[in-house]
Amino acid sequence: MDRRVKYTKHVIEDTFLSLLENKDIGSITVTEICEKADINRATFYRYYIDIYDLLKKIEDNFIDEIKASNALINLPNYSVYNFTKEIVEIFYNNRKLVKILFDTNNSIYFITEVLEIAYEKASAKWFQSFPDIEEDEIEYAAVYVFNGALGVINYWVKNNFDKDIEEISKYIEKLTIDGIKEFIYKK
Repeated sequence: MDRRVKYTKHVIEDTFLSLLENKDIGSITVTEICEKADINRATFYRYYIDIYDLLKKIEDNFIDEIKASNALINLPNYSVYNFTKEIVEIFYNNRKLVKILFDTNNSIYFITEVLEIAYEKASAKWFQSFPDIEEDEIEYAAVYVFNGALGVINYWVKNNFDKDIEEISKYIEKLTIDGIKEFIYKK
């Protein structure tokens, strides 16, 4: 991709994300983005159909980054901690975007995609490691674990990334493996 094209798309996306920090997507206009990004409307429409297409492309780029993650590719070294840490690092390195995606009412696509990627990659390892467990049992466990982990990550995002990457990754690993019994039976 040409450097100028890359730069222009970056400016459009960054402007859009800045607007999304304070406004609902339905109240943002292409004209407003163009004025703030100092581009003309034709430039915007060269790359995006509309504002929703822009959001979808931003989400798709983020999802592609998650899919390319080593934790998802390098399954022989799989552990809950390594898997979680790599995903959490991607979220942390994209804090502004992640915060907006979790705060946006239109984030259901994003959340569904993240859950599907995590399930697809981790369940392959689980099926290999636990061949005697029924497929539907693994699917139910995966739904529970990944929705719970995503809930913890969402809480972490809403608390302005208040814990470091290692701490939140260990916390998710502990909850995944031990559940909440430690909290229930705490003396």
